[in-house]
This record gives sequence, C-alpha cells and structure tokens, in this order.
Amino acid sequence: MSNSKLYNIAVVGATGAVGQKMLETLAKKDFPIGQLKLLSSSRSAGTKIKYKDEIYTVEEATAESFEGIDIALFSAGGSVSKKLAPEAVKKGAVVVDNTSAFRMDENVPLVVPEVNEEDIKQHKGIIANPNCSTIQMVAALKPLQEQYGLKRVIVSTYQAVSGAGAEAVEELKDQAQAFLAGEDLTAHLLPVKGEAKHYPIAFNALPQIDVFQENGYTFEEMKMINETKKILHADALNVAATCVRLPFFTSHAESVYVEVNTETSVRSLQNLLSEAPGITLADDPDNQIYPTPLGAAGKSDVFVGRIRRDLDYHNGYHMWIVSDNLLKGAAWNSVQIAESLINHNWL
Repeated sequence: MSNSKLYNIAVVGATGAVGQKMLETLAKKDFPIGQLKLLSSSRSAGTKIKYKDEIYTVEEATAESFEGIDIALFSAGGSVSKKLAPEAVKKGAVVVDNTSAFRMDENVPLVVPEVNEEDIKQHKGIIANPNCSTIQMVAALKPLQEQYGLKRVIVSTYQAVSGAGAEAVEELKDQAQAFLAGEDLTAHLLPVKGEAKHYPIAFNALPQIDVFQENGYTFEEMKMINETKKILHADALNVAATCVRLPFFTSHAESVYVEVNTETSVRSLQNLLSEAPGITLADDPDNQIYPTPLGAAGKSDVFVGRIRRDLDYHNGYHMWIVSDNLLKGAAWNSVQIAESLINHNWL
C-alpha cells in the first residue's frame, strides 16, 4: 500500500481462528498500523499474542475499547457485533464485520472487493463481510455476469469443519482416531451446536449447516441465496443452494451450475476467469488438473476448474470452485475491505 499514513486498528475476536488469520493477513500485507488493539471476550482477555516482533495483551472488548480506533475488524460472533459494532461507530471507527449480524441490512454494504468494491463508499460506519461460501462463488460469478448476464445459479457445497470453529476441528480429530481404533463415536457439536441432535462428522457427510428455516432450507443456504443477490445487485437472479459439511479441515468446495443469457463456450469462460482478479484457473482435465481443498489451503485466491457445458441446456455450464474459508472466505476479504477504505479515502 502506497499510503504513508498510519491507522489505529482493532481486531475483535483476536484469539479465534479468523482473528488469528486476520492478524496473519495484516502482517503479510504490511498494513500501515499505528496502534493495534487486540480485543476478545472476558474469558480470553489477558492472552498474549505476538504480532510481528511485538507481544500484545488481549483486552476485553467494551464500548470504550474503540476510542481513537480508525478501523475495527470484528469476528467474535453475531451477538458481539450487534452489541459493540454500533458503539465502535459512535467512537468514530469504521467496522468491517465478519458475522451475519448486518449482512442483509439495507444500510450496510455487503462487499467482496473484486466484485462490488464501489459499494463500500455507501457505508454508514459498518461494512459486512459475506458468508465464506458466498464469497468464493460470487468472485467466480461476477466476470460471467458482466460478460454474459446470469439467469440461474444452483450450488452444492462441500464445506470444511473449520467453518464451524476450532471445537469442530478437534471433534473431527477425536472421532477419526476413535473410528480407526474401532471405538464408538461421540458427537456434541455438529451439525449445529445448539440443536437437539448431533451426528459424527468423521467419515461422514452432514447435509445441514446452521438451523432449518420454515421453507426447508438451512440458514446457511438462505445466506448464500440472499447474499449472492445483494452482492451482484441481481434481485431477479434465480439461486438455489444445498450446503453440506464434510470431514476435512480447511477450504470450502462448491459444485456450481450457472445459466448465462448469451451464447459462449468453455474456452471463452476459461479465458475470462483466468484474467479475473482474485481467481486462479486450474482446469486441465487431460492432465487431472483441478482445484482441491488441500491445494487451496493457505492461499488467498479463489480456484476454479472443471468448467464444462451442460449436456442438455446449451447456455448452462458447470464449474468447481474452491477457496480457503478462513482466508478469502473471512480474514483476507476483511483486510481487503480495510485496504479499500484507505486507498480510496472512504473512511
């Protein structure tokens, strides 16, 4: 970043998986930080965290924590965001929120910088970071929308357990070891911690992420449907989603069927996506080249492959989209928004 000014940054939820990735991303991008404040719940307050060469003590997040802060990156759960994000704004900070608390608020921009960066300048103090599975899909859909127009999108997701938090990662490890030892599997978290029933995730697939809604879709599925329309400014777009949790640790994968409005070809789609910002094309079936969750882990791009025309519908195409859910799906996208705020003087 060329800007020589330094900015005071707060990271709310600094001890969590996404908070840690936010700090890694800020360091990797050499973000121009003057004062850095690490915030968390009272339970995690007092934790020591190293950022670059300095040790910071995590403080309990309160309304007073945001005095003098320019940008506050939130990833501590929706209830914390609802309570403290407005307080941070009152203190003069711009909030980039990584929860679902404000995503569908009509006064809050919902942003993937490669897709709808201009929406940031409409902010009234809060900018929402979309759902991880939405981010990677719209990053791949935006170039198609601009070039050919979109008619319909049907997505099935294959989501990593880290999307359900660090506890879910540990439960997968424990269940896998128990399974291989021939022991009974115990489940306490998935598919939803607060639900009555829990199922093992090890060597399994759970077609439920978040709670079911009255229409039979889960909240995760409805997030993908509604957020996609908002980000792409496409209320009339037909979107359907099925979200599934699978037993791997990092990166979400998606099988996406998209119908475009004007005639094109697989080669044209490949060329278009290979030049799109934030996209890496990995699509050479002759040499078994396609994205995988392990291959995308730790990388900031969205990976696209297996692009092929539908056998029955001429303007229908299938593609496979993979991205690290903790990076582009959360921390990386949040820091990109913060960069946009600074680079365009939108603070």
